[in-house]
Amino acid sequence: MTGQGKAIKQSYHWEAKSQWRGEVLGGDVALSVTFYFGTRRKADLDNFNKLWADALTGVVYEDDSQIAELLLKRAYDPKAPRIEITVL
Repeated sequence: MTGQGKAIKQSYHWEAKSQWRGEVLGGDVALSVTFYFGTRRKADLDNFNKLWADALTGVVYEDDSQIAELLLKRAYDPKAPRIEITVL
C-alpha cells in the first residue's frame, strides 16, 4: 500500500472511531455503503472498498471478512463528497 493509501485508511479509521457508538460486532454483518462523488466521473464502485473495509476493522467489526452482505450505491454531492456506511 502506498503512503497515501495508508494515510487515507488511517483517516477513515479515526473517523469511524469518532462516529461509531456501538461495540465491536462479532458474526456476520450487512452494510450499505453510499459513495458521494464530487463529480460525475466514471467510477468502478468495486475498486473503492478495500480501504474503508479495512479501516472499520477493530471499530465496527472484528475483521472485514465478517461482511456477509454489501449494498453499494453511487451518488453525487459536489459540495460534500463522502462515504456513508450504515450497518443494516
